[in-house]
Amino acid sequence: MSVQTKEPKKQPRQVKLPEARYKEKRRGHRMNSQVPVRLEWDLQTGKRIKVEAHTRVVNPYGCMVVLEHDLPLEHRVALTNVAMNASNAAVIVWKSDERPEAGWEYGVELVAPAMDFWGLEL
Repeated sequence: MSVQTKEPKKQPRQVKLPEARYKEKRRGHRMNSQVPVRLEWDLQTGKRIKVEAHTRVVNPYGCMVVLEHDLPLEHRVALTNVAMNASNAAVIVWKSDERPEAGWEYGVELVAPAMDFWGLEL
């Protein structure tokens, strides 16, 4: 007498849209806020680039900023909150398509964020 075992029926894999993945990963409350910031990084030639900008959105772990410079994902920068005179190491974690009016939007994640980095209640 042979025993037949039923193989479990495979469930279809759920495909998540990119927007859903980002929402799941998002930490902390986001706030639309134009905070003056300075981003600094070194080129391969050793030249130091310093760029002044304003955030569009901030949260305790980073911000969104628009820059005219074409930076790659995972590029390390120094981010300074000019209003608070506070600096923190940061990494580019998201990049938009090039904007028609020039430049890119970047998601910038603080490496070791102080919860009061922005000087705002988040």
